[in-house]
Amino acid sequence: MVAAARAAAAKSGARTLVLDVSEVLSITGWFVITSGANARQVKTIAEEVEERVADGGGPRPRRIEGLDGLRWVLMDYGDFVVHVFLDEERDYYELERLWSDVPRVDWAAADREDPAVGE
Repeated sequence: MVAAARAAAAKSGARTLVLDVSEVLSITGWFVITSGANARQVKTIAEEVEERVADGGGPRPRRIEGLDGLRWVLMDYGDFVVHVFLDEERDYYELERLWSDVPRVDWAAADREDPAVGE
């Protein structure tokens, strides 16, 4: 999931964060949340995430939803889920507020060699 966050940031994903939802959800461990200013950027971020996770030896997404409208792209990797929002959609749904009681992962400072952080 760190690779996904770094990929989003590399394509200027805004307010990229990682939430540890493992204690409250049984279906996944982390949410990676980011956003883009327009549909083209949302698509570019999603493509970069998919490419970088695969290049790093990670899995292919089990499912990707939202590529038609490019307002909220959800990429399900099993252990983690990536949410790539259009800025106004992110502000509307406020996932960070909804999940405000779960820990945030400092993905920018995470050790690139530590397999526990999803590289």
